[in-house]
Amino acid sequence: MVRPPIIERWFEQAARSPRTIVLADGHDPRALEAAERLRAEGLVTPILLDDPADQRTPAVEAAAEALDKPVDLDDPLAVAVLLVATGEADGCVAGASRPTADVIRAGLSVLGTAPGVSAVSSSFVMVLADGRPLVYGDCGVLPEPDAEQLAAVARSCADTHRQLCQGQPRVAMLSFGTRGSAEHPRVDKVRAATELARLAEPGLAVDGELQFDAAVVESVAASKAPDSDVAGRANVLIFPDLDSGNIGYKITERLARAKAIGPLLQGLGGVLHDLSRGCSVDDIVTVAVIASLQSAARSST
Repeated sequence: MVRPPIIERWFEQAARSPRTIVLADGHDPRALEAAERLRAEGLVTPILLDDPADQRTPAVEAAAEALDKPVDLDDPLAVAVLLVATGEADGCVAGASRPTADVIRAGLSVLGTAPGVSAVSSSFVMVLADGRPLVYGDCGVLPEPDAEQLAAVARSCADTHRQLCQGQPRVAMLSFGTRGSAEHPRVDKVRAATELARLAEPGLAVDGELQFDAAVVESVAASKAPDSDVAGRANVLIFPDLDSGNIGYKITERLARAKAIGPLLQGLGGVLHDLSRGCSVDDIVTVAVIASLQSAARSST
């Protein structure tokens, strides 16, 4: 199988320092096959979780008792996330047989949010036909983010770009207007989110509001936002709501024939990623590799 260069690089990096990743859908045939491939290729050390009793260690039970809310230790997903919380696993991949809401709920209950993060969100790495990666967010979690949440999405997606893509993130806050060409409360939200992101992370290259073409086409950017260090060259695209984010990534995937990798959860206090219930074995393997790389990045900071 020929993988895009960026994905091949992820696999090579993961194989150099395999991490322990728990697959919470241990009864699913796709997870079984993915675990075999991960182990055979030396990409990660998989923990295939089917029967929670097999992994209900003293550390897991103690961590569950320390939480504010009761945790069902008969639930494989809960035990899988507790393994991450206790350090017995470096990351978790779940959701092949569970709704996204279950995965996020388990993550928030057990891992909480990362320091300084106000909103959990998701992103997709979109690998275009020419091999270029773009990060899209939020495409799977926040239906109507306010300005503060949208700023948090921007910063989380920039972190995802730093971890997985080469080069520095250039973040475009998308809207239906560019630099004052439209006036509407929805545009005001994007402007406010842009300023909040700049204040929170002064070194981040972020600009908005920008229309999609102004964000990614240099000739359009030259006329609509000529003084921008992001317009025309954006590699992180922040959508103003879940409608536009979900529609946008699917248009890119289906019409531009890009490879959509995700949804990757962002902003949790540990590495936990969701899977589509229609995921393939390849999807599980790739997301497990990403979880491994991100856990390595966390431990090095």
